[in-house]
Parts: sequence; C-alpha cells; structure tokens
Amino acid sequence: MSKWLLLFLFLCASARAAPSSSPGTDDMDKLLSDRGLITQIGGQLEQVRQSVSSKASDLVVNAMGFLGVPYKYGGNSVDTGGFDCSGFVRAIYEQTLGLVLPRRSDQQAAATQAIDRKDLQPGDLVFFNTMRRAFSHVGIYVGNGKFIHAPRTGAEIRVEDMGGSYWRSRFNGARRVETANADRAVTSAAPVSTPVSASAAAALLR
Repeated sequence: MSKWLLLFLFLCASARAAPSSSPGTDDMDKLLSDRGLITQIGGQLEQVRQSVSSKASDLVVNAMGFLGVPYKYGGNSVDTGGFDCSGFVRAIYEQTLGLVLPRRSDQQAAATQAIDRKDLQPGDLVFFNTMRRAFSHVGIYVGNGKFIHAPRTGAEIRVEDMGGSYWRSRFNGARRVETANADRAVTSAAPVSTPVSASAAAALLR
C-alpha cells in the first residue's frame, strides 16, 4: 500500500473519531516523525484533520500525500526528482482543483488575493522572505498554525509550525486562491505524477 494511500485512509478514518488521540493515531504520528515526514508529533495530524473540509480537505490530503518527497530546485513533479516550493504549490493546485498558478512564488503572490493572517484557512498560501526578498518562499496552510512546503536543497516536503522563530520572523503574508486571477485549464492538464511508487512507499514505511 502506498504512503499517500496510508495517509489518506488514516486522515479519513480519524476524521470520524473522537477528538482525543487514540493509540493508533499516536503510533502513526510517531512513525511519520521517525521517518522524517513531519517535524513534530503530539497530535499534529489530528489538528490538521479537525481543521479541513470540502475542497480544502482534498487539497490538504493531496498535499500530505507528498510528504517525504525530496526538494529539487526547479522541480515541479516527482518525475523531475522532486519539487521546489512554488513547483509543489502549483502542482497541488493544478492536480486537485484544476487551477494553474504562476510558476514562481512571487508571481503566485501577485496573482492571488491578500488576506489577513488571522483569516487563514486550510488551503490558503503562506509566503516568507527566505532569500532577502519578499515572497521568495511559499507553502500551503493546513490549519492550526501549520503549513506544508518543500523547504530547501537536501530536505524533503514536510509540515512545520508558522509560530517557530525562523518562520515567524520571515512571514511575508497570506493569500487566497479562490478569488485569484488564476487560470482554469481549458483542456485537461496532464496529471501530476503520483508521489512515490507503491514499492518505494513500502520501503519508506518499513
């Protein structure tokens, strides 16, 4: 069973469970943390599950399926060896909602609707100044102050806390794609590659 399917089943099953964490939930959180797929345990995925719904749920669950995929500068699919930050965001929106965002993070910021941080909802975009220029990094907000992103060379797609000192000091702003001037593909876009093969995912989870 592939990693993304395990995550999807885990998220869906837990969405119907009581808010308190179960031993199974704790075990999955620990497994993902041990494999470096999330940066923290302690109910992080439970918080994400409770904060997503409808289209945003599909978007976040799809993004979660790429946890552990390597960062690659200029990458926009698994076939290219991984994703950079804006390539990841673009691929998730195109695959999940059929919306084609610009390629660069600063272009994505310009093409989407500015919102206040307090109004962030799962699926919104969050931007950071990580290269001494505005909007040089982007991720997808997943709820409860967390975001998923492709961080940097040598790292993998993961979930992090916006409240950490590094991200808090570099936060540039939030954007919403629903009211953006994003182009909806006229023809069916080529599907984004699945995160990893079933055999590779199984190896990751062993």
